[in-house]
Amino acid sequence: MEPLSHQGLPRLSWIDTLYSNFSYAADDYDAEGHEEQKGPPEGSETMPYIDESPTMSPQLSARSQGGGDSISPTPPEGLAPGVEAGKGLEMRKLVLSGFLASEEIYINQLEALLLPMKPLKATATTSQPVLTIQQIETIFYKIQDIYEIHKEFYDNLCPKVQQWDSQVTMGHLFQKLASQLGVYKAFVDNYKVALETAEKCSQSNNQFQKISEELKVKGPKDSKDSHTSVTMEALLYKPIDRVTRSTLVLHDLLKHTPVDHPDYPLLQDALRISQNFLSSINEDIDPRRTAVTTPKGETRQLVKDGFLVEMSESSRKLRHVFLFTDVLLCAKLKKASAGKHQQYDCKWYIPLADLVFPSPEESEASPQVHLFPDHELEDMKMKISALKSEIQKEKANKGQSRAIERLKKKMFENEFLLLLNSPTIPFRIHNRNGKSYLFLLSSDYERSEWREAIQKLQKKDLQAFVLSSVELQVLTGSCFKLRTVHNIPVTSNKDDDESPGLYGFLHVIVHSAKGFKQSANLYCTLEVDSFGYFVSKAKTRVFRDTTEPKWDEEFEIELEGSQSLRILCYEKCYDKTKVNKDNNEIVDKIMGKGQIQLDPQTVETKNWHTDVIEMNGIKVEFSMKFTSRDMSLKRTPSKKQTGVFGVKISVVTKRERSKVPYIVRQCVEEVEKRGIEEVGIYRISGVATDIQALKAVFDANNKDILLMLSDMDINAIAGTLKLYFRELPEPLLTDRLYPAFMEGIALSDPAAKENCMMHLLRSLPDPNLITFLFLLEHLKRVAEKEPINKMSLHNLATVFGPTLLRPSEVESKAHLTSAADIWSHDVMAQVQVLLYYLQHPPISFAELKRNTLYFSTDV
Repeated sequence: MEPLSHQGLPRLSWIDTLYSNFSYAADDYDAEGHEEQKGPPEGSETMPYIDESPTMSPQLSARSQGGGDSISPTPPEGLAPGVEAGKGLEMRKLVLSGFLASEEIYINQLEALLLPMKPLKATATTSQPVLTIQQIETIFYKIQDIYEIHKEFYDNLCPKVQQWDSQVTMGHLFQKLASQLGVYKAFVDNYKVALETAEKCSQSNNQFQKISEELKVKGPKDSKDSHTSVTMEALLYKPIDRVTRSTLVLHDLLKHTPVDHPDYPLLQDALRISQNFLSSINEDIDPRRTAVTTPKGETRQLVKDGFLVEMSESSRKLRHVFLFTDVLLCAKLKKASAGKHQQYDCKWYIPLADLVFPSPEESEASPQVHLFPDHELEDMKMKISALKSEIQKEKANKGQSRAIERLKKKMFENEFLLLLNSPTIPFRIHNRNGKSYLFLLSSDYERSEWREAIQKLQKKDLQAFVLSSVELQVLTGSCFKLRTVHNIPVTSNKDDDESPGLYGFLHVIVHSAKGFKQSANLYCTLEVDSFGYFVSKAKTRVFRDTTEPKWDEEFEIELEGSQSLRILCYEKCYDKTKVNKDNNEIVDKIMGKGQIQLDPQTVETKNWHTDVIEMNGIKVEFSMKFTSRDMSLKRTPSKKQTGVFGVKISVVTKRERSKVPYIVRQCVEEVEKRGIEEVGIYRISGVATDIQALKAVFDANNKDILLMLSDMDINAIAGTLKLYFRELPEPLLTDRLYPAFMEGIALSDPAAKENCMMHLLRSLPDPNLITFLFLLEHLKRVAEKEPINKMSLHNLATVFGPTLLRPSEVESKAHLTSAADIWSHDVMAQVQVLLYYLQHPPISFAELKRNTLYFSTDV
């Protein structure tokens, strides 16, 4: 039979897709953190194909090229054992340690499966049995034997790995394990019947359904989590892919075992037995297939799927979209009724032969798209952050699981709303014989990915067709089993031990790009993920008429639990006829795009880490380094008091004989002159080298300041103003008053809050107060242009709140467990304080100073 791959590609079996970065200890997640298929990866009811082609060490090799051909157990040339015996033996230990960890997880899974077996057997002979003895024996067939084999293997291998030395031998253990593979043959032969029996019993017996939906698997010994819940169906699948994993490990062990080591012939024998076993299993698999075929008689395979927001009847709907080799299907996940599997409901489909993309300028404008105000989206983020903190606190205090579940549910609701309402980038699809459909995406990257995947398939000779209702039902029914994207991309769907992502600042220098075939006007944008979707954070300047742009521009990007960085390279279009009717922007062409994972180990070093992203033959070189939020937000006074950065505001205004520092007045004036309508002003990063140049000029009080300001990119000027406030040795609203601001903003009574907040302003030193009021009026003027610059009061408060309020030394707080906590508590309050003053009617210095009734002078 033709095995389906993880991504729906022919012949390469689905486990092959894990090869290049496979980690032995990872049990349910592949290299990119996606959940593996929890059940058979087939679209049909036939047996799952077991992979039998480990070519080289998954951690050291390129992806397997050989498909399903079996291989010789002799290690590949060039990696002959014994060349570096010491290193080889060290690698043996690493391979074994990882395998031992995954073996422990596997034994725990088998234990979890066996746990309900005894009570079920005990009730089988009573007057009210849950299952019959026959049903129990069918469902749990050979699990006890498999468990005993692996428990014995683990107990014997564990001390050898823990008391490691170069002469340790364990080949006989693997040889014995391989010799007992017959029990797996029996398990595999019975697997399909076991699944069908379990499903039937679930449908007819509520008690068994509850048991089978939530089996508790013990966590590893050193794990914080004591248990995880897994379905019986998922656990029954574990033995199916365990042999493949053992075979991969054998292959790696052989590769790192010297030929003269006593283990070598034993491991060779074990690998030979395992390979022969896998080959025999695959030959026995029932060759009949019930998978849907295309009109040309070929097997229809899933190429790509994911969750997209569709505009349907003037409202946003979350859809699961499936791209098959010849058709695009848009589906909605139906709520599962008791005892039934979840199913998809097809909303519409378009044969790829009939699918066209209208160009943005051709498409009709869609006035019905309601864009959510930024402040509402920011509010959702804050709620999510606060709920995350509450969940962490509950867990730390060993809170009730019901309370945690309630908080998680609330968090999911907010994350779902954010996911539904944040995308704004239009992606239109048209059926040449009928309707058009509009999706909204959060990133140009996704739009480009979907478009490219569809266009690649359209290069083949495709035929138009109409699906009968039965064919459509079969195709939609296969979606649940074939899907590769299992969960809506929200953090509440993630396991607790998954990386929470990075909080802080990522410094990125975009150096240059090569590989363009002809001269063009080129620029790059940077995106990072935040709260389950990607947002554009920075943009280089356009390098005109070149095949080798050299930007060398540095950006500081704020990360909110981010795990990936994307770089997109565009050709700038100056043709005014090419305007996107959805948002009136000229359409630029994507030349290439690439993504890298932000690995904390790589990124969290003090040094710059240089890398290259390859995209469509284009190579973009960039460097990056990460600063955690608490490190990057420390205020450090300047050693030289002659400049303006890092110097107290009272010192600067006294020296200048001014009420507001010159740097603040000049930057504000320049932004109001030519940046007030700039999209994302104060949010989009300026080029770091430009900001440093402006900083040096202001510090030196250079006479060329005004000339330099007029030539400088407006985002760099906005960035310089932010940097000035961030580097003040104490915040503009002072360290002394910080606790009082935090308490004042938390007051519930509006009158009490008003009195307190105005009194706190009055308590500020004059230079701080006058500068703050000057900045306040400026930010209000920027927000007046929100329809054009997309910067609301809330957006501006988010940017400037921590800059103006964050204390010089954050006191260590025992209850704060992570950077995410610091973000959600302190930063939320800082943003709220600034927002309070931004939303307040105009505040005049003279009025404030005059109106001192009812207040004491002490805070």
